[in-house]
Amino acid sequence: MNLLINITAFKLGWLSSVFGGAQQLPWLGPLVVLLAVAIHLVRAQRPSSEFMLIVSCGLFGAVFDSALVAAGWVTFPSGMVSDSLAPYWIITMWMLFGTTINLSMRWMRGRPLLASAFGFVGGPLAYIAGHKIGGIQFVDQTAAVAMLAIGWAVMMPLLMRLGERLDGVSAQGPRGDVVGQRIS
Repeated sequence: MNLLINITAFKLGWLSSVFGGAQQLPWLGPLVVLLAVAIHLVRAQRPSSEFMLIVSCGLFGAVFDSALVAAGWVTFPSGMVSDSLAPYWIITMWMLFGTTINLSMRWMRGRPLLASAFGFVGGPLAYIAGHKIGGIQFVDQTAAVAMLAIGWAVMMPLLMRLGERLDGVSAQGPRGDVVGQRIS
């Protein structure tokens, strides 16, 4: 049940964010993401660990996407508070992505090469889908897609490892100690 809720919340948050960004409604995605994150944290065994993971993902995303903007490879139609920073709605999307690491993306744990390959392909595909919806524009598509592939190939194994350290979802703590279970 948690897996289905996680996948559904992620899809709704992703679509709301990209659609909102494309339609000059940049607040829409963060509103849905806030709800999805709240649901995720309420259902977590150790909400503080999951919260730290979610915030960390937001920081990763803020730096990464801001670098793409500052390099002049991508731009966004709404939600930008500065010409060289990623819009706030895409940073909250990264936070939403953080909710998937210990649930729907868990299958990549301990498999850094698989996580890297997944990031190399999946990262750019998500941005290309966002481009087709109108939430992101590629100024230099070749450079942007290349950097997205490389960046996501590097970040996915790192984020999966961070998820292992900050696992607030499983019944076992980060060091393997069994903790009290929450009723779902």
